[in-house]
Amino acid sequence: MNEQKQVSMPLIGDPAPSFTAVTTQGTINFPDDYKGHWVILFSHPADFTPVCTTEFMTFASMADDFEKLNTKLIGLSVDSLYAHIAWLRKIQDLEWKGMKNIEVKFPLIEDIKMDVSPKYGMVQPSQSTTQAVRAVFVIDPDSKIRTILYYPLSTGRNFDEIKRIILALQKADKDKVATPADWRPGEDVIVPTAGSCGTAKERMEKKSDDVYCLDWFMCFKREKK
Repeated sequence: MNEQKQVSMPLIGDPAPSFTAVTTQGTINFPDDYKGHWVILFSHPADFTPVCTTEFMTFASMADDFEKLNTKLIGLSVDSLYAHIAWLRKIQDLEWKGMKNIEVKFPLIEDIKMDVSPKYGMVQPSQSTTQAVRAVFVIDPDSKIRTILYYPLSTGRNFDEIKRIILALQKADKDKVATPADWRPGEDVIVPTAGSCGTAKERMEKKSDDVYCLDWFMCFKREKK
């Protein structure tokens, strides 16, 4: 009986596994080269595939938006460096959804020997032993993993959601709050749950222009317009 190989991967809150890799932008040492920045590390199944091409066009078109959020992009697949270069050059010739002349300036890791992808559980044998799944790791400026997303080979990622995750994490860190379902910048946020009966009672009885409660355990802070 064939036993499926166990896939190991880091968990939310763990330090991001370190690596040195050759990329389309030169050699990188991760996470040392990215200290102080948020990072989106993502894998794709293969170069010259249609879903991956739409994803790279989208990520490249949003690169400036992520840069404004102090966020760096790093891609990975198990293809060779020369395949990466040829594919990224071809992307510049394509037009899709109004995106054209797209230049991918963020690094794309060559992982043909699979030195990096196993550290992040990006190759999953039940899907493929030769291609990475569509994994996304959001890593904070302290090199801790804060979000993990996995998509099957057939499904393109939602890049608006990836950007929203960065915004929500940065908001939570800055203001020590949580963000409710479908939160967008400018919307009300959730304050920490009351830790005592006295605090719960006070919140329900006290009137405030800034904080309002639906119940003792569910209080929101109004965002100033």
